[in-house]
Amino acid sequence: MRIARALVVDDDSTLRMSLFKALEKKNFQVITASRQEEAKSLVQSETPLDLAVIDLNLPDGDGIELMTFIKTLHPQCEVLILTGFGTIESAIRATQKGAFHFVTKPFNLDELLTLVDRSLNQRKLEQENDQLRTELQKKYHFEQIIGQSDSIKAVLDLVCRVADSDATILVSGESGTGKELIARAIHYNSPRARKAFVAINCGAIPSELLESELFGHVKGAFTGAIQNRVGRFELADGGTLFLDEIGDLEPALQVKLLRVLQEKVYEPVGGTKSLQTNVRVITATNKNLEELVKQSQFREDLFYRLNVIPIQVPALRDRKSDIPLLLAHFIDVMNKTKGRKLAGISPQAVEHLQIYPWPGNIRELENLIERISILKGAGRIEVSDLPPKYLIQGPMILKVENISESLPEDGLDFNTAVDQFENALILRALEKTGWNRNQAAILLRLNRTTLVEKIKKKGLRPANDKHDRHDDPDRDDPEHDDLNGTEVFN
Repeated sequence: MRIARALVVDDDSTLRMSLFKALEKKNFQVITASRQEEAKSLVQSETPLDLAVIDLNLPDGDGIELMTFIKTLHPQCEVLILTGFGTIESAIRATQKGAFHFVTKPFNLDELLTLVDRSLNQRKLEQENDQLRTELQKKYHFEQIIGQSDSIKAVLDLVCRVADSDATILVSGESGTGKELIARAIHYNSPRARKAFVAINCGAIPSELLESELFGHVKGAFTGAIQNRVGRFELADGGTLFLDEIGDLEPALQVKLLRVLQEKVYEPVGGTKSLQTNVRVITATNKNLEELVKQSQFREDLFYRLNVIPIQVPALRDRKSDIPLLLAHFIDVMNKTKGRKLAGISPQAVEHLQIYPWPGNIRELENLIERISILKGAGRIEVSDLPPKYLIQGPMILKVENISESLPEDGLDFNTAVDQFENALILRALEKTGWNRNQAAILLRLNRTTLVEKIKKKGLRPANDKHDRHDDPDRDDPEHDDLNGTEVFN
C-alpha cells in the first residue's frame, strides 16, 4: 500500500517542524519548504501528492497561486490554506480556487489534524464515487448488452442514436427482456451520466403511495407524514428517472405526470409551492399502450408524450441465435462473482435450450444458469444438469450435417428431397408419440388439422398397419376415433 505524501510550506521554521512531526505521526511521508519556488521544485516529481498545507503569505509569492500550480500537477491533492491575516475575502478566494479549508493562525493543532482527516476522507469518498460511476458506465455500456442477432443490433443502433438527446423514450417488451438494462445504457452513455439514475416500478407500489414516491410530500400532508419527504423526481434532478410498468399508472397520476413532462414543474403531496425539475424520463411497459388508449385505460395525450422515441426489445424466443452468447456470458459471471468453476456447456444442452420457448426471457435464462452453478459448482453443463422442463419434448433436434452426407455428387431433385424429408419428420413424430396426432402436432408445432391433412395427402400410416382404410388415414371409423381423449391407430 502506498504511503500518503504531504507538503508543508511556511516560512516559520517552528511551525513547519511542528506540522512535520504531527503529520509524520499520522503516517505521512512529509516534505517541507519555506518558499514558493522551493515548493514548486519539490512537487514536480511524478510521485503523487495527497496533502498540502500552505501559508497564504509566502516571502516570494502567494499561497493560493502555489496551490493552483500544485493542483495542476496533482489534481487529487487536498489543500489547507494557513494565514495570520484571515479575512472573509481571502477565505472565499481560497475555497473558490480549490482549497478544502481556510485556517487562521494561531490554530489548535488537533483541530487542524481533524481537518486533514476530513479532507482525505472526502477525497476517498469522491474517488470511490468516481470508481463506482466508471464501473456502472462499463457495466451498462452498449457492449454489455449481449447479442449479435439482427433484432438486438437494431435496438442497440437506436439506443446509440438517442443516448445524447433528452427525448422521452418508451421501452416496450415482455417481462425479463432487459428493458431496464436498455434504460440504464441510455443514461450512462448520455451527458447525464454523472447524475443520478433513479428507477421506480409503478406496478409494485399502491396507487395511494405512488404519488408521494414520485413527487414527495410535506409534513402533515396525510396521516403518517411526520416529516417532509423527497420524491423520485427531486432525487433524479439533472439525471434520469426510469418509470417501469408505466401501463399500471392510475388515471389521476397520468394527469400529473403529463403536467410534469409538459411544464417541468410539480408540487409535493400537500404542498403549495411548485418545484422545477430537470429530469429525462424513460418509461417501460410490457403492455400494449396503444390498445390501452383505445380502451380508455391510458391517456392518449400522455401516450404520445411518452412515445417520442419507441424502442421495442425483442423476446428471447425471437433472438435464439443469441442464446449461446448469453449462456457463455452468464457462466462467466457466475464463475467470477460466485467463485464457481463451470467449464462451459455441451452443444447438446445448448440445442435443448435454443428450442425452449423462454416465457421468462433473459431473466429466466440467467436464473437457470445461477441455479445450475449452485447445484453443480464445477465442470461442463450437460443435458443431465437441465431441469426436466428444459428438456426437449418438442421438435427433434435436426442437423444439416445429417443430410449433407447423403447429398450425391451429381445433385438431386430439391422438391423431392424436401418432400421426403418432411415425410421422415412427420413419421418420426408420429412414431415418437405412438401415432397420437395431437401430440405429434405439438412436437412439430403444427396445427392438428394441418398435420392430419399432410398425413392424409401423403398417405402415411404405421409400418404394421395392414388395413386398407380406403387410403384415408383420417377416416371416421371406430378404429380411428379418439378414445377417452387419445387418438390412436390400431
